[in-house]
Amino acid sequence: MVQRVASSIPRTRRARGSWGARLALLGVVWTLGASCASRPLPTHPQPADRVADAEAQRRRALAHDEKTYGQEDPRVATDLNNLAVLLQDTNRLAEAEPLLRRALAIDEKSYGPQHPEVATDLVNLAHVLKASDRLAEAEPLLRRALAIDEKSYGPEHHEVATDLNNLALLLQATNRPAEAEPLMRQALAIDEKSYGPEQHEVAIDLNNLAHLLKAANRFAEAEPLMRRTLAIDEKRYGPEHHEVAIDLNNLARLLEDTNRAAEAEPLLRRALAIDEKRYGSQHPEVATVLNNLAHLLQATNRPAEAEPLMRQALAIDEKSYGPQHPEVAIDLNNLALLLAATNRLDEAEPLMHRALEISLDSQRRNGYEDPQQGAALENYRQLLRAMGNSEAKIEATIAALVHSPP
Repeated sequence: MVQRVASSIPRTRRARGSWGARLALLGVVWTLGASCASRPLPTHPQPADRVADAEAQRRRALAHDEKTYGQEDPRVATDLNNLAVLLQDTNRLAEAEPLLRRALAIDEKSYGPQHPEVATDLVNLAHVLKASDRLAEAEPLLRRALAIDEKSYGPEHHEVATDLNNLALLLQATNRPAEAEPLMRQALAIDEKSYGPEQHEVAIDLNNLAHLLKAANRFAEAEPLMRRTLAIDEKRYGPEHHEVAIDLNNLARLLEDTNRAAEAEPLLRRALAIDEKRYGSQHPEVATVLNNLAHLLQATNRPAEAEPLMRQALAIDEKSYGPQHPEVAIDLNNLALLLAATNRLDEAEPLMHRALEISLDSQRRNGYEDPQQGAALENYRQLLRAMGNSEAKIEATIAALVHSPP
């Protein structure tokens, strides 16, 4: 029997670069909550030079099964799912979505709407929607998957832990950390009981909870969870694995946030080397570490070293996600704040304006305000003030931005 490759949302446990360090000019921090992640796939993202071969193999398998079994066979749904996972791993979300919707329709027809295979399809589709910043569409799919798996397996099953984790991450992304935390702790308890305290699944849960705690400035609670995650993954995978790079990146961000930049920098450089070797220089994973390393360089008074890294991260993310994605807004804002700190206000203003447009547009689509949006608007207000604009003009500019149509 053919098994699905995708049993949950792919793991991308990244601590995304902040929306900007504290600058003397602006005096307000605009930070973005860490985008940690969900449960792993049974397979991991492939190096760039193997992606084309893997895609060709999956397309051949799909064509074979469609011809052999027909368009509506569950084995075709498996092939669609597997191909879609590869497409989303290579940031081709628009290609992945229709495949996942087709797989979902096949499985609902074949198994009925309450089957675990349907839950798999729902979660995979939700991941693509979440990555496309369509959070309001993703949430009901994750809740439906959780309900199916609780009914199918019982409340203490590891598949339920997967669903709890995925839903918790979406709740965190939509500024509902108080709802997210108990789900993460429940998932951790299930997985520790199911797998034992030193397994990879537990490391994922620890990481996700650590990021939620870090976002709430509960650093003393978060740090030991991150260090435990790193120890588990180094033991399981070895020191040069991409999962270890994720852990190094995340721990480095916490160290920087707790004024230990000298400890953080070598961790970020090690993570960058691992990711560039695995993914190539133009992958969003590389952009994440570039952004975080640039943030540290700026915080340690090395803006000339930081700026080219920020520009490289922006170029990668624009190519990977398109110009209107929230990841691009992060890059734009970080670069704008660096330019402002080096007294290049005229260069900074259009970047900050564009970052806010993206953020506000995302809010209109999803119905959730970024918790740092108020600080972001205040940053922009202070930038306009530093450029010599009158208070009336500043307020008119802000009002036009906030109330502009989508």
